[in-house]
Amino acid sequence: MSDRPEIESQITFLYTEDLERAGDFYENVMGLRLALDQGTCRIYRTGEAAYLGICQSKETQKFGERKGLIFTLVVEDVDGWFANLKGKGVRIQQEPQISEAYGIYHFFLEDPDGYALEIQRFLDPRWDGGK
Repeated sequence: MSDRPEIESQITFLYTEDLERAGDFYENVMGLRLALDQGTCRIYRTGEAAYLGICQSKETQKFGERKGLIFTLVVEDVDGWFANLKGKGVRIQQEPQISEAYGIYHFFLEDPDGYALEIQRFLDPRWDGGK
């Protein structure tokens, strides 16, 4: 049994300068189901517990710009993950906090190669939660 909290699902975020064009591609060409429209980000279901987020490029997070993506793990216990990773000496970019803009509770960290990782829980009741 692992000492880390559980991962419920995963989201990879990509960035676009034209969210309408990208949304049309992923919805109408690729046939992905929209799981949540956050205004400047749209999250599509790609599997049972896997998602693809497409975000307007001017809305990119300050973490992850170097590599152009954010790898997001959706979890229930954000604080447990924060404590676990901090206890292992992982470089945390921000303490857990609420993002009113996206209806999430989250924090960022960086992997050894500079990729941005985000641990988050959706607060938005419209999130389909893997259903």
